[in-house]
This record gives sequence, structure tokens and C-alpha cells, in this order.
Amino acid sequence: MSNQRFACIMAGGSGTRFWPQSRAALPKQFLAFQGSEESLLQATVRRIRGLLPVENVYVVTSQRHVAETTRQLPDLPVDNVLGEPAGRNTAPCVGWAAAHVRARDPQGLMAVLPADPYITDEAGYVATLDKALCAAEQGSMVTVGIRPTRPETGYGYIECGAPLGDEVAVVAKFIEKPPLEVAERFVQEGKLWNSGMFFFRCQVILDQIATHQPQLSAFLSACSEAIAQGNERTLVEAQYAALPSISIDHGIMEKAQAGSIHVVQGDFGWHDVGSWTSAWELSETDNEGNATVGKALLLDTQNCYVRGPSNKLIAIVGMSDLVVVDTPDALLIVPRERAQDVKKIVTHLKESQGDKYI
Repeated sequence: MSNQRFACIMAGGSGTRFWPQSRAALPKQFLAFQGSEESLLQATVRRIRGLLPVENVYVVTSQRHVAETTRQLPDLPVDNVLGEPAGRNTAPCVGWAAAHVRARDPQGLMAVLPADPYITDEAGYVATLDKALCAAEQGSMVTVGIRPTRPETGYGYIECGAPLGDEVAVVAKFIEKPPLEVAERFVQEGKLWNSGMFFFRCQVILDQIATHQPQLSAFLSACSEAIAQGNERTLVEAQYAALPSISIDHGIMEKAQAGSIHVVQGDFGWHDVGSWTSAWELSETDNEGNATVGKALLLDTQNCYVRGPSNKLIAIVGMSDLVVVDTPDALLIVPRERAQDVKKIVTHLKESQGDKYI
């Protein structure tokens, strides 16, 4: 049986919590953070080069971001960038990539990876992904669960069942994002964060889609024929936007037969860069806990994240626990503890200003 490896990088997110730096034309996965010159997407593709060849990497993104994706990833074959005409969540994204993998290798192994995590232990990350791919060789679906470092209300959790050895276990249950008091109990009980990474043979996930998402499966069957005939784009433009919008978690993983999903435990400095608070947590800070990008003068100020252009001074006096992000046409000021609410600004702007600031 073939053990050829492929990757599906999910890069279709809008990054609204990183407004005003992240915009519809250039969302956060295409931006660099923490002083790096690499975007989050570029770092994700680079990290997996030891696991599989670049010609086996597929990136699924918005149609409007295909050009930026190919610009940032010049070594990636152009045909490996799949541009969605409309965002339909992760189940169609993964299924579409699986159809492409099946066209090249009907038993190919797939790693499904978000484009935007920040990883501090890259060697540990690669070793964990290799273990997950090996676990998927026998036909099971596999995910990676992250050992929590704190109670977190912004992540889903995984409850582990029977151990299978070498830090692999059966998934007993996927659990939705909990309130704080429940998250504290989950950490004590040894539950894992759901990383959103999945591993399986392409035919396994396509069979699961056929069982649980028949409309999507019908599209993917037609897509396979269109790939072979060279007219895939016409089909995608005509039918993709009408597909159900559902995540791979809700649409497949939570519906799968008990015991058919395994989890590999990971501990490699995984950070879901989900808000400006995450950026502050990952940054080097001064003696007062402040992190700055660009020019900043901070007096009697503690635990702030300040980001602005290199040719403009941002001065702050007597403040604490703020996020300040300055761009040419918009300025954000928000308490760090409310950084998740930045997405509400984007929603309001869409309703009141159209696309002017988003």
C-alpha cells in the first residue's frame, strides 16, 4: 500500500481578530509576526519540508488570495493552489484537496494543517506530525491533541480514551469551547486542546464524507472527473458556493464511528495566533512587560502591545494592558483582555462602512 505523503494547508481564514493589520485583501496568514520575515503561511510550509516534497503540498485559500499565495510560495506548483470562489468552512476545503490527492495517489496519506499556528519547538512539531502520519497508515483518522499550558476558553478539547501506546490513544470525545471553570477542570483531568490538525488516507476521508456529507461527496465525485478532463475550474465556479458550510470537526469527526479516530499527544510550543493578545504573549517584552513593533515611547506604562509604522512615533503615558495598532488608515485601541472582540469592529464596519476599512 502506498505511503506517499501529501499536505493540505488551510489558508482561507479572514483573520478578523487581527484588524486593522489583517485585512480582507491580506489576512493574517499572509503576515509576519514576532519579528520574523516569514509569514505564518510560509513558516507552515517550510516546517513540513522534511516530511514530504513541496510538490505534494496543496494550499486551499480564497480565490482572491491565489496570486499572493503563489508569490509567497514560489516553489509550490501553481496547480497546487486551490482558490475557493466562496468560503465554505473546512469540510469542503479538505474534501477538495483530498480529491486532488486521490487523482495522484488513491491511497495517499494526507496531513491537514491550519496555515496560521506559531510553533516554538519545530523539531518536536515535525516529530509529532511524523508520528501522526505513521498512525494514519493503517486506515484510522488521526488528530493531534496539545497538552494544555493553561485553562483556555477559546479552544475545543479532546477527551482521550483507551491508550494505544507511544502517546497515542483513541479519541473518546470532542468537546466544544468551555467556560473558564470547566476549562480549569479539563486541564486537571488531562484533556487536550484540539489543534485542528488531521491525518488520514485520502480515500478514508472521502469515504467518511460520502457517509456523512452526501451533497459534498457528490460534488467531489464530479470534481474528480473534472480534474481528469481538465475542466475543474468551470465546475468549481458553478457549484462550490452552494456547498454546505460546515467544519471537518462537526461534519465528519464528531459523526465518525466510535474508536475510529486516534489522537497523538503533542507538546511542541503550539500557539494558535488568534488575537493581538496572542501576539503580545509570544513577543519579547521590556522590563515593564511591554512589546513593541515600530517606534514607541512608553512612560509609566505596563503590559501593552504597541505596533505601528517605523516612521511614526507612538507615545503612551500611564496606561496598562492595552493593545495599540496603528496603520495608515485605521487605529485600534483595545484592552488586552478584550482583544477577541476586535472581530466585532469588523462586523460593524461591514454593516456601516462597506468594504472601506476591511
